[in-house]
Amino acid sequence: MNKQYLANIRALLDKLENTQEEVIDKVSEICAKAIFDGHLLYFFGTGHSHMICEEPFYRAGGLACISPILESDLMLHEGGAKSSSYERVEGLGNVVISHTAIEEGDVLFLISNSGRNCAVIDAALEAKKRGAITVAITSMNHTTNVTSRHSGGKNLYQVCDFVLDNCGEVGDASILLDGMKQKIAPTSSVLDVTLVNLVIANTTEKLLAMGMVPPVFTSANTDEGDKANKSILETYRPRIRIL
Repeated sequence: MNKQYLANIRALLDKLENTQEEVIDKVSEICAKAIFDGHLLYFFGTGHSHMICEEPFYRAGGLACISPILESDLMLHEGGAKSSSYERVEGLGNVVISHTAIEEGDVLFLISNSGRNCAVIDAALEAKKRGAITVAITSMNHTTNVTSRHSGGKNLYQVCDFVLDNCGEVGDASILLDGMKQKIAPTSSVLDVTLVNLVIANTTEKLLAMGMVPPVFTSANTDEGDKANKSILETYRPRIRIL
């Protein structure tokens, strides 16, 4: 077993815990208020980051008021290199957001380790025009060491209302083996999923404190799951078309 990777992940999770607590609490407060007022949490990312958008969606123990934006051309199953090309196309993010129901009071999480590509930047800008609150999930180490590919000259963290730093390093991969020039063992997925679930857990706590029973899914693979989820699905299916 390569224990160096486990050690790297533990160290980064410790750094995340020690540096992101305040912003996680603030973002969770924003999310709780949005849900309490009847709004949705949206998630958008390209390439591997789209997996982070699927993490909280229709998830046992997860909130039902979550709508992932899954654009096929920006996901890996339609072609890895193709998705990299599309995420650099300026204006595409605007189109993606225009085909959602994002509105004032909603919260949009935008996931990008580098934060430099046009799709997520344009999506953030378009969502803000609609009055949504934007939250970047990115690596500040990476994004501050690369230039923007957007004509506006800014990276994702510079156009969002809040920034959650996954604390990962430049290039994502974390282990350099003897005889290799390229590192292996990326860390962003583990760290991003942790950030998302921390926000969801804290948001749920805050909703309870506000007197609202959070709409949380029971596992569909338990005997009581289908019955427990029936009313939640009836409530949110009209608003979340892929639910």
